[in-house]
Amino acid sequence: MSVHGPSPYFQFDGTARQALERWRSVFGGEVRIATYADFSRTDGPSDAVAHGQLHGEVELFAADAATGETPFAATGVLFSLLGASTPDVLRGWFDDLATDGIVVDQLQERPWGDWDGIVRDAFGVTWLIGFEAAALA
Repeated sequence: MSVHGPSPYFQFDGTARQALERWRSVFGGEVRIATYADFSRTDGPSDAVAHGQLHGEVELFAADAATGETPFAATGVLFSLLGASTPDVLRGWFDDLATDGIVVDQLQERPWGDWDGIVRDAFGVTWLIGFEAAALA
């Protein structure tokens, strides 16, 4: 595994597998999952995700919260994908996440010429997606 900088690791309330598969459909890549049973864990359902990873252009981690753990909830934080790919790819990611999510601020050109927008996906993760005007040249 080669991760460059911080990568989000989400703990969900039983939806880690669905989130990872959904993100794979948006960002591409490969989903790798180990269950509680794979790790001999008994603090949750045997088919729950003990460790999951989306490996690809966008690297994300997720697991199902164990009994007694608090699942993911966030306010005041955006997961930035600014400049993470080409403008066409970033527009596609935004639109795809919006299909079952909520557009907080439409992806649009800003007064300074760059583009960005905010979308909250079906799992409550808020994404800041955009690119510099120079990327359009």
